[in-house]
Amino acid sequence: MDDLTARWRDTARAAGATDPAGVDRAGARLLAAWREPHRHHHDEGHLRSVLDVVDAYAGQARDPDLVRLAAWCHDAVYDPRAAGDANERASADLAGELLAAAGLRAATVTGVRRLVLLTAGHVVAPDDPDGALLCDADLAVLAAPAQRYDRYADAIRAEYAHVPEPDFRTGRAAVLRHLLALPALYRLPEPHARWEAPARANLSRELGALT
Repeated sequence: MDDLTARWRDTARAAGATDPAGVDRAGARLLAAWREPHRHHHDEGHLRSVLDVVDAYAGQARDPDLVRLAAWCHDAVYDPRAAGDANERASADLAGELLAAAGLRAATVTGVRRLVLLTAGHVVAPDDPDGALLCDADLAVLAAPAQRYDRYADAIRAEYAHVPEPDFRTGRAAVLRHLLALPALYRLPEPHARWEAPARANLSRELGALT
């Protein structure tokens, strides 16, 4: 059993899953999704990074195990050809299916679905520490050192290899402008203090190269 399988089982059990076979089926389905060959950034490495941030700041959440479940599910469906928030909606639907089959309570399933959908726009209410933690973890890569950020940007381009360069530049620039327009990229106090400035510098630098 690899370490991610163990982490999944521990999280599902801590969150109240009652069907061990369902837990294992869900974990296998999720890991297979995260390991799809077309993923270059939204892959197993991203999952690990998000889980690590959630673990590091778990004390800031109301329900850290709910956030961990949402981290597992938030990019479970990732099709670069999908439009709008289709991937997030499909990931939320898959989460509902898998978590219910693992014996998790309906309220937990609903909570995970809500958190997954937040990652479409990363707009989080001030009184939502669980949403803040998931979105902060999802965007943590934006604050990476410049070379690491550039590898992330290259990985995003690779996922959109089917898109002609002019169209990619236009679409990617729109994403970057949306992120830069958020009142804060990071909501929790320590991530905000550590990551806000370098993330905005990276985003601005990439946007400048695209336009």
